[in-house]
Amino acid sequence: MEQEMNVMPRIGDMAPDFKAMTTRGEIQFSEFIKGSWTILFSHPADFTPVCTTEMSGFALREEEFTKMNTKLIGLSIDSIHSHIAWVNNVHEKLGVMMRFPIIADIDMKVSKLYGMLQPGESETAAVRAVFFIDPVGKIRLIMYYPLNVGRNMDEIIRALQALQVSDEHKVALPLDWRPGDKAIVPPPKTVEEMEERMKSDYEMIDFYLAKKQV
Repeated sequence: MEQEMNVMPRIGDMAPDFKAMTTRGEIQFSEFIKGSWTILFSHPADFTPVCTTEMSGFALREEEFTKMNTKLIGLSIDSIHSHIAWVNNVHEKLGVMMRFPIIADIDMKVSKLYGMLQPGESETAAVRAVFFIDPVGKIRLIMYYPLNVGRNMDEIIRALQALQVSDEHKVALPLDWRPGDKAIVPPPKTVEEMEERMKSDYEMIDFYLAKKQV
């Protein structure tokens, strides 16, 4: 799907496709994401403190994402040589290896395609964006953070779990939902459905708000 430059993709849009060089070689994004969940996340720059903590955080929990059939792919407006040097530096200093690909977006093509460049914050560095993309290539959730505030890895994983549980069980998830908590059953659309619900074993707060274990 072609996306107009500088127009941010929205939830429900198909993820814009692109070809790019990464620390794992050249990729065609539509091929990379096919058949799995994908989290595409940008960081402002290599060799910067907040970004180092964030990218290390993704690397340390990559196995959790893999178990959830989810690929990770990072991005910043730096060269491939800068990326590789930074990956090596983080490995040497922190003992953490960033094995997921990192896009070298030196021409800002991908950053513009995904609305990661926000002039009020910076015209030359991508904000901290996170795009959750499902196995059919649709954008399901978007998070944006400013340059000076790091993301919350627990919330990223929780949001991914919520999306997957919602898809599998056709339910909605309430405030502060965690795996194991009850989910919200979609509200009835007819009087007959309402009457059936009143006879069910759901946790009934009211006819329009009912919960069940999934």
